[in-house]
Amino acid sequence: MSIFTLNESFINEYSKKVPPFGFNGLGELVYLRTYSRLKQNGENEQWFETVQRVVEGTYSIQKKHIESLHLGWDPEQAQISAQEMYQRMFEMKFLPPGRGLWSMGTDIVNKKGLGASLNNCGFVSTKDIRINFAKPFLFTMDMSMLGVGIGFDTKGEGKIIIQNPPMNDQTYCIEDSREGWVNSLGVLLDSYQNGFKPIFDYNLIRPIGVPLKTFGGVSSGPGPLIELHEKVRDILDKNIGFPITVTTIVDIMNLIGKCVVSGNLRRTALISFGEKESTEFMDLKDYSKNPQRMEYGWTSNNSIFAELGMDYTEIAKRISINGEPGLAWLDNMRNYSRMCESPDNKDYRVMGGNPCLEQSLEHHELCNLNENFLNRAESKADFLRTLKFSYLYSKTVTLVNTHCAETNRVQLRNRRIGCSVTGVAQFLSKNSLHELNDWLKDGYDTVKEWDTIYSEWFCIPKSIKMTSVKPSGTVSLLAGATPGMHFPESRFYIRRMRLAHNSPLVQPLKDAGYVIEPCVGSETTTVVVEIPIDVGEGIRTVNDVSMWEQLSLAANMQRWWADNQVSCTITFKPETEGQHIASALDYFQYQLKGVSFLPKCDFGAYPQMPYEEITEEVYNTKRASLGKLVINKMSEESSGEIFCDGDSCVKII
Repeated sequence: MSIFTLNESFINEYSKKVPPFGFNGLGELVYLRTYSRLKQNGENEQWFETVQRVVEGTYSIQKKHIESLHLGWDPEQAQISAQEMYQRMFEMKFLPPGRGLWSMGTDIVNKKGLGASLNNCGFVSTKDIRINFAKPFLFTMDMSMLGVGIGFDTKGEGKIIIQNPPMNDQTYCIEDSREGWVNSLGVLLDSYQNGFKPIFDYNLIRPIGVPLKTFGGVSSGPGPLIELHEKVRDILDKNIGFPITVTTIVDIMNLIGKCVVSGNLRRTALISFGEKESTEFMDLKDYSKNPQRMEYGWTSNNSIFAELGMDYTEIAKRISINGEPGLAWLDNMRNYSRMCESPDNKDYRVMGGNPCLEQSLEHHELCNLNENFLNRAESKADFLRTLKFSYLYSKTVTLVNTHCAETNRVQLRNRRIGCSVTGVAQFLSKNSLHELNDWLKDGYDTVKEWDTIYSEWFCIPKSIKMTSVKPSGTVSLLAGATPGMHFPESRFYIRRMRLAHNSPLVQPLKDAGYVIEPCVGSETTTVVVEIPIDVGEGIRTVNDVSMWEQLSLAANMQRWWADNQVSCTITFKPETEGQHIASALDYFQYQLKGVSFLPKCDFGAYPQMPYEEITEEVYNTKRASLGKLVINKMSEESSGEIFCDGDSCVKII
């Protein structure tokens, strides 16, 4: 048997320890809401059990791989190594991505063989839709339903003519499964090329409210899928007889994203890439010109493929209004690893990136990431030691095949991973930039050394690239870390978090004195809880840091740490900095691989914003009013109700 287990006596020691959740209880709330799975006895995991499941799942994958190739598994050494990984995870010196916390060591991977669910994000090109119209859309829907955020391009523009499908009396019965939903979209799309217009039967799909055993949450019923079919039909019917357009490609992808989110199947994120010359692409989120897109255009960030030396004037004008489009420099993505090194052209096959743009990706490639928390490291030596285990987690994930042949071919060749650092702003509040760079440079060399050692041990290729800076989402909240390289909105603030109105967390929160109110716009199904936060003394906020300094920090991280990319959303003040965006892009185009911008808006710009700045006095008053949060058990219906490690990509709280 290729099952690895940690020693029971070792686990018993940690069962008595208090987890070091961050941000005044917010970390624990996020964990219970998002990553604590339901056990067979009907109770939810505690932190020590989640870490146990993830570590045992990781080492079981290693054991299976080593034993299948007869390479010699050493159980004693494995136990020592696994215990140290466990300890560093429990203390939150590093953590797998949200996908790993949720799926690793479960039947999703072990029995259903859905290794893709361990990956954060992927990319698919529409360049070959002349050969297979439906394929890129089905890849997006399939992976999105597994929690994988997807980037896609619009290179299929004009490559096919939308045909008028003849009517058909045959009925297509949709299976009640992920595959059934995906296949039904394929049947619909294919009908506009070489088939008959199908009549769908939705009767097999579970009604709304039925628990979903594998992924958690409850069924949405067939409603979101029906809407997807109707909207896609409407869009394609209007394009019959014409070449497929940029708008049509992005519309279908966005509708897929809306279906996945509203279907309670999984939170996901999308990014669309367009050509810099395409006014049509640029205007997609101008809802005065495309009012019909308002209901689904929000499901993707939109970025252009920028070219070195281009004129950024017109792009900058658009960015200064609402922050879009973002920019991705394919030349830099393909030609460079870290920007401090000479061009190596090792990623010449790259065609795009993931929704938060911390990973360069090929067509059909996925990426798996992890986070190393600088604010949790006791010293540089401690940080370097932690990198061994964060690296090993992600390298192990590359041993797991997906259910997609094209993806497996890329994954097996590239073994791309993303060891990320987070809590950069907190580190800089106590240390110099020179010290940060010292950690980053030595850290990168350490990851390279471990890649040589473990690639030889696993008998697989070295990873084409290994490091990145992800924007982080809920995982950084667990550890009380500022996300990625970004600065916080303020030192003291209220962080608002959404919960299902019937969540078993609601009453304990009320009993402990937390402010809870109905969610504006979803009053009957969702509530919002307020948590007062202090990110720490001496930390600088976005009010203190200029657009230029943020760009310089991103370039610094791209130079010394990330051989993949740095996910950076640059907050700018429209009234004073908006006019300088073109100059900034002209200067930093040689130092970055991708960037996005966000106009700074005032707190309270709309109801129940995720962050609301408060004074230290208000913070202390609110903190003093809170009692102890006591949570005994969570119900099966709420387990895993919301899951996404990319909150910052899609602005979902």
